[in-house]
Amino acid sequence: MPRFEPFRAHRYAVASPGDVAPLTSPPYDVFDESRRDELAASDPRNIVHVDYPVERDGAARYANCAGVLDTWVRDGIVVTDTIPTFSLYRMVFTDEAGASRQTVGVIGALEVVDEGAGGVLPHERTTPKAKTDRLDLTRATSCNLSPVWGLSLTAGLSDLLREPGEVVAHVIDDGGVEHTLERVTDPSRIDAISRAVSSHPVLIADGHHRYAISRTYRDEQRAAGRKADAELTMTYVAELVREQLSIAAIHRLISGHTAAQVLERIGDYYDAKPAGPVRSSTIQSMETEGALCLVDSSGNGTFLVPRESAFAGIRNLDSARLEHALGDMIGSVTYQHGVSEVLRRIGSGEASCAILIRPVSLEEIRRTADTGELMPPKSTFFTPKLLTGMVWRPLDA
Repeated sequence: MPRFEPFRAHRYAVASPGDVAPLTSPPYDVFDESRRDELAASDPRNIVHVDYPVERDGAARYANCAGVLDTWVRDGIVVTDTIPTFSLYRMVFTDEAGASRQTVGVIGALEVVDEGAGGVLPHERTTPKAKTDRLDLTRATSCNLSPVWGLSLTAGLSDLLREPGEVVAHVIDDGGVEHTLERVTDPSRIDAISRAVSSHPVLIADGHHRYAISRTYRDEQRAAGRKADAELTMTYVAELVREQLSIAAIHRLISGHTAAQVLERIGDYYDAKPAGPVRSSTIQSMETEGALCLVDSSGNGTFLVPRESAFAGIRNLDSARLEHALGDMIGSVTYQHGVSEVLRRIGSGEASCAILIRPVSLEEIRRTADTGELMPPKSTFFTPKLLTGMVWRPLDA
């Protein structure tokens, strides 16, 4: 089973927890460079100055980020915990169904294991990524700047995390999500959390590429005979139970093919019925209908009800079935979460049409962990996203 340990965390030196708010950002991979520039201009200490290298800076961009971080540490903008700690991360939010939710997980250092070794498990196939951005940034900064998201199979982990720790960061983001970070320093509690997470496998929910990059970085450090800290990577771990998860779908955008052409391709696999104009509420209608939804260039939808007999031997997941039905047309697919964003991209001409899919159930995620099967790429979207800049992990502390 994987080691899960506290670490001496980097944190912003602030007078009160709320002062962290203007210094944080969404995860680097959910916004573009123009939004990055807005955040950078809003405060010279915003984490994007370190976590989001800009292409226009060329080969120097990673060294620039490292230089900023070094300056922050030297000037006392960033401080390091004097002892190894865990960080509890709580979120209060309203989910897509309109229900008020509260979740809690713990940020620590999870062991980096070899692929297939067990203990830390992937849950979906990954798409190839040519860029080594995160690896180059890790090399330059010697830091884990944002956590991998893991799901623990340890029953009762949530109960160990309910008691508050010392509040060190508090942010209400633009979407109304309340983020609170609490430092845990009590040795007995740290030991209990560490033993609990380490007693069962951890399933990677988000950050497969970051975990793979941590493996590459670890191997580089081993070869150089240094940095035992690279044997672990910063990870947020929550219990794999319904109350701790909010799972959205990642929809399929299709370019180069009209909705009619797509419907012709997949017509042997689905029964079609009109869905009317597509709105955010269409997701709830899809659950009622037991269907996916094809969205045409005008924003109108067609429910796609799977023909069970056509999917013999195919896993009962919208993503897996659709991948099978599309065949070689899958090469025209890109991915997008959020119905409103799907409609925007169709309206702008960035995509010819789209297929909305339903969120993966908790039961299927658990079955993935139990059987070792992998879902198709981009099957799940865990929300809300953790903010970057609440805490990060130096690899040479």
